[in-house]
Amino acid sequence: MYALLLALLAVVLSGVAPRVMARLVSFRRAPRAALVAWQAVSLSAVLAALLAAPAAVPYLGGGPPGWLACSSLDPCDATIWWIENRRWVVLGVAASVSLLVLGRLLLSGHRIGTRLRSARARHRELVDVLAEPGSASQADGIRVLDHATPTAYCLPGRRSRVVLTEGALAALPGDELDAVLAHERAHLRGRHDLLLEYFTVLHHSVPDPVRSPEALREVRLLIEALADRSAVRASGAVATARALLTLARGQAPESSLGAAGDGTTAARMRLLAEDSLPVPTVAVMYLYAVAVVVLPLALVWLAWR
Repeated sequence: MYALLLALLAVVLSGVAPRVMARLVSFRRAPRAALVAWQAVSLSAVLAALLAAPAAVPYLGGGPPGWLACSSLDPCDATIWWIENRRWVVLGVAASVSLLVLGRLLLSGHRIGTRLRSARARHRELVDVLAEPGSASQADGIRVLDHATPTAYCLPGRRSRVVLTEGALAALPGDELDAVLAHERAHLRGRHDLLLEYFTVLHHSVPDPVRSPEALREVRLLIEALADRSAVRASGAVATARALLTLARGQAPESSLGAAGDGTTAARMRLLAEDSLPVPTVAVMYLYAVAVVVLPLALVWLAWR
């Protein structure tokens, strides 16, 4: 019973819930709470998948049933052996399933993490070589590239970089440039790259039939909207919106986090014009996140109590 509920919960949380949550566009007005809710859903889906098989083990105990009729002609040896040892057989299968799910996660994490870190390291070295020499901002981790297209992005990591083009410096007035820098530094300070990597790993570890591309797109938008909040605090909503519009033509590398040019500019500009969600609604979102994580743990506890 509980094992089936956990299996169903894993499918719902990995395939159905992300599609429903992606349609709740009003939640974007509280990007931090929305990201917590998305993390809770993805974590709960993993827990449910890992715990579904072990939750079936407590129901497989007991000796041969009283109705089992055996005789000298039909000693039922194989049936009795299965009934007496089925718990250990199912436990082995459960452990194999759990290890398979865990192994898929670890393999996806290793591949994606290795690829991203390698790409960032190569791009960081390339930026350091191509950056204009003698830039006064190089000590602050800012690199300026000689390119006409207005572009701004950051390369996260222990040796982080904020990359701007000459086109961005020429097109952005002082307040808009401050907004862009605040946006990129918010990415670096909050380690948004790790959050995005976490969701990317989960996205690629989920089987194709239940994989939800809406989840990854929504998380990308929420991460950028969260960094936009820092830009608004630095320069205001109007300057931030103008900067996003200026940078919309730019294209940041896949391994980076950029202020614009990722296809989310229009949605983020709409968010800048909207008010934040009321505090009670945000509190409900956090409670929802806690409840979603607790649910699979409660089900497996009920199965074993």
